[in-house]
Amino acid sequence: MRLTRCYVGATLAEGVELVLDPKVALHLTRVLRLATGAALSVFDGAGQEHSARIASVRGSAVLVRLGAAVTPVPESALSITLAQGVSRAERMDYAIQKATELGVARIVPVLCERSVVKLDARQAAAKLEHWQGVAIAAAEQCGRATLPVIERAGRLLEYLATGQGPGGAGTLKAVLVPDAAEGLASLPSPLTAAELLIGPEGGLSDEEARLAMGSGFRGLRLGPRVLRTETAAAAAIAALQALRGDLA
Repeated sequence: MRLTRCYVGATLAEGVELVLDPKVALHLTRVLRLATGAALSVFDGAGQEHSARIASVRGSAVLVRLGAAVTPVPESALSITLAQGVSRAERMDYAIQKATELGVARIVPVLCERSVVKLDARQAAAKLEHWQGVAIAAAEQCGRATLPVIERAGRLLEYLATGQGPGGAGTLKAVLVPDAAEGLASLPSPLTAAELLIGPEGGLSDEEARLAMGSGFRGLRLGPRVLRTETAAAAAIAALQALRGDLA
């Protein structure tokens, strides 16, 4: 039987007792029907994981006692940044969920010319909290003890101007363009870091693609078919991990 895992935003150490977040506690006791004495595993999102047991359940308050540290699922040697064009709710959630499961280190939501979603400062903050929740749920399911860093959504042109991504030998900066001349066979080897830029519904505009390539990105295609934005993210990350990362 698979051990239940949950994220706790706290310092972990053997023997420590923690009161779980009410939402987490409700899920454990009402949905999973766990009771006092049940075994589980907790992780801090920064690579630490411990065995644990439910010490007490008092209404909505669940206290867990931490056991020994356990060896977490290893992170990929290939550090991937996903700069993802913001798309509609379920599509964006899917992209973040699968990116987390596939071992992405950093996710940067970018607002593009063809982004259907428009966000003001308040909405961007709410979306960030929601996307972090999506990543936490995905990490709990897939076994990761390290959460990807998710940035607050910003304009694509501002992101390109910062030049935040990887650089130097062994790195790749790629923008997915359906009619690009290069494919995945042209990836540098060895590859230690990659930054993927993927447009929203409708893709990047010609001007955005031109500006990206002027900022050091190289155009890459993913085979002969045009993929949805959320499919392109999962397919490109899986391909990179298979060729140079922890799926190799």
